[in-house]
Amino acid sequence: MGSVIKKIDYKSAGVDIDAGNQAVDLIKISVKNTFNKNVLTGLGSFGSLYNLKNIISDYENPILVQSIDGVGTKTIIARIMKKYDTIGIDLVSACCNDITVMGAKPLTFLDYIANDKLNPPVIKEIVDGMAIACRENNIALVGGETAEMPDTYLPGEHDLVGIITGIVDKKNIIDGSEIRSGDIVLGLPSTGLQTNGYSLARKLFFEVGQYKVSDILPGLDKSIGETLLESAYVYNNYIQLLLKDKIQINGMAHISGGGLVENIPRILPSNCAVEIKKDSWPVLPVFKVMQEIGNIDEKEMFRTFNMGIGMVLIVPAEQKQKIFSMLKGEIAVYEIGKIIQGKPKVSFA
Repeated sequence: MGSVIKKIDYKSAGVDIDAGNQAVDLIKISVKNTFNKNVLTGLGSFGSLYNLKNIISDYENPILVQSIDGVGTKTIIARIMKKYDTIGIDLVSACCNDITVMGAKPLTFLDYIANDKLNPPVIKEIVDGMAIACRENNIALVGGETAEMPDTYLPGEHDLVGIITGIVDKKNIIDGSEIRSGDIVLGLPSTGLQTNGYSLARKLFFEVGQYKVSDILPGLDKSIGETLLESAYVYNNYIQLLLKDKIQINGMAHISGGGLVENIPRILPSNCAVEIKKDSWPVLPVFKVMQEIGNIDEKEMFRTFNMGIGMVLIVPAEQKQKIFSMLKGEIAVYEIGKIIQGKPKVSFA
């Protein structure tokens, strides 16, 4: 007689549909609070519908601007700390900053959260963070996807991806083509690593230094874990304030992976270079601590981390005082360098 085969279902294979439904129930209110009159669908539809009619009437030649990004290995720190709210904010930040630098106004955001085993309270914490950032920046969190994929991800792992869509009038696209020698470089501060350099940061703190996330090191006012989970700035509202007032901005760069060294040249014309004055802004303590732990060359630090500057604005010199005045009380602004003639690269003085 053959053995009796136990009944098999999807849950026994590692995918819990009921947990997915529970996660949706937990995030409904947060997501709906980001909706505006242009959102035509709710959670659960196969696609998101967003009405552009009332928006494009304000644009002579409306251009959609889109970007996709993720949080990277910062999710590992979140897992160790059992704290997931800031990486939701980070996901919106990473995407939003990338289209804001092109002069776009963000409209909608989509998320994708994948893991080995779906944990509804964790999903809620992540999405709540996204919703906070979306509400603060008038972005509709129009939909998303959760994927439970056992064996694809290690236990407790999460992968976060976001897709943002914005709009800009073609004549107002900021692509760096107007940058000229003599322009000045302004920097807006970062909160820390933001979403970049975490593979090196983890190696330094937890392998080289053999510290724990709960350790507080000299120079840091928070534990290592709290420092590394500091949520990233979404610079959109500050930039929109300048654009609304017709401030001339010739170029912007979101300082993500690659730091100032790799990101600023992406927007430079072929005959322009950047000279950065290193001591013109306060380098955040976390970068100094990491450099000391690993005896890292300064050049490598500037090529890996943002070093305290999360967003760069390149503007004509005569715009400086107005920008400083408009952003006073909103966010710090530093004059960190200038545009000079040369091949597109960053040098330090």
